[in-house]
Amino acid sequence: MLPLIEGHKTDTIKAIMIIVFTGGGTGGHFYPIIAITEALSDIVREKRLIAPSLYYLAPNSFDDNALFENGISYVHIPAGKMRRYASVRNITDIFLTFIGTISALITLFRLYPDVVVSKGGYGSVPTVLAARLLRIPIVIHESDAKPGRANLLAAKFAQKIAISFEGAAQYFPEKVRGKIARTGIPIRKDLMRLETEGAQQYLKLETDIPTVLILGGSQGAMKINEIVLSAVERLVSFANIIHQTGRANFKNVEAISKVVLGKNSHGSRYHPIDYLSEVSLQRAAGVANIVVSRAGANSIAEIGLWKRPAILIPIPESVSHDQRTNAYAYAKTGAAIVLDEENLTPHILVSEIERILNDPELAKRMSNSAEGFTDPDAARILATEVLAIALSHES
Repeated sequence: MLPLIEGHKTDTIKAIMIIVFTGGGTGGHFYPIIAITEALSDIVREKRLIAPSLYYLAPNSFDDNALFENGISYVHIPAGKMRRYASVRNITDIFLTFIGTISALITLFRLYPDVVVSKGGYGSVPTVLAARLLRIPIVIHESDAKPGRANLLAAKFAQKIAISFEGAAQYFPEKVRGKIARTGIPIRKDLMRLETEGAQQYLKLETDIPTVLILGGSQGAMKINEIVLSAVERLVSFANIIHQTGRANFKNVEAISKVVLGKNSHGSRYHPIDYLSEVSLQRAAGVANIVVSRAGANSIAEIGLWKRPAILIPIPESVSHDQRTNAYAYAKTGAAIVLDEENLTPHILVSEIERILNDPELAKRMSNSAEGFTDPDAARILATEVLAIALSHES
């Protein structure tokens, strides 16, 4: 675990601390930052410190409400994306990253933060490069079992490197491994507790049948949506289905489901939802008997905290390098099974869901196997270290 703050007193503060966060444009990069800021607020209040000014530098704000609620100011910093396939945009995006680095340099020079915290992703590269040029301390956090290219680059400059999977350390250069500590994945406070009281009524679920929660990641998953729609008649014959479709896919999924289930007597058991808010997710997870999910590190960490049996469907390796590694690393605990998308059919999905639901002992073993995988203190550990570095830099 990263060291806690020692020896810092409020009289060392000369001015308001400034902490800058940066990351790519997905929930997997964004929401751990929110979790860290929540923990920062708790520590500042407990130690009676002056609250730091918080900024988020990235190509998009992702969730304006979350930024506002946590007192984080957003600054747009453009960034180019390096794709894993041949594309002219790989060339043009080099210039976009260069422009973003100049923009980040100007912003960081103006703010001159005490520390920059990077969650990785293409959106973090300009800010990390600018922080390096200005000699601002950098802390990086890697959620995945196999680190992304942005964090492998940033590791050379980082003062501290936090990882979530023990196996991730082997991918970093040997000379930086002394900076590495496993902290786990920061999870938002609200998602650490499940809401079961009134959840079935809130979500309009039938009682006395199991509930399947299907998550496609923060932006939804078209392939999972297609498989679920093909299997939905069989699924509603034995379970409530809460299906997070992604906002871009919702109208299409809803329209197709109405046609498919139009004359089905159990059609009301299917609940497509574009996006699950924290409250909705708390309640959906609280009543779920099994979770079907993509294998983003955040999703796995949340499922681990919920202690629900899981079926993980990672994004194919050709599209994303990390999810398959994440899925199999978690499956080794016995808490999940992995279905590769390339071989997935509606029949296989339904059969695996039924197999787990119909075997209470198996479901219980899977739930128990999740114990201890996710560290509920990850956000606080990271926030403590970030604050210690900020105080040191400030003094």
